[in-house]
Amino acid sequence: MIKTISFNELRRIKDSLPDGSMHKIADQLNVTVQTVRNYFGGSNYEFGKNCGLHIEPGPDGGIVVLDDTTIYDLAIKILEEKENK
Repeated sequence: MIKTISFNELRRIKDSLPDGSMHKIADQLNVTVQTVRNYFGGSNYEFGKNCGLHIEPGPDGGIVVLDDTTIYDLAIKILEEKENK
């Protein structure tokens, strides 16, 4: 499913994740940690892959179109679990 959010909101989600979350997501999806970091706005494609993240200039850091929300959904699930503890 495609999702559109602001770049700053994507970064807020990333910054709110507990320590170790990038590794947890990478392990669950069998991808590199750098691929997960690239999903949240990183740009190291030597050790990670592009994950269908498209950034358009605009307010609030720009508009981000996520072609695949799997990593986003896992991050939200981790944040919800953190909030419920």
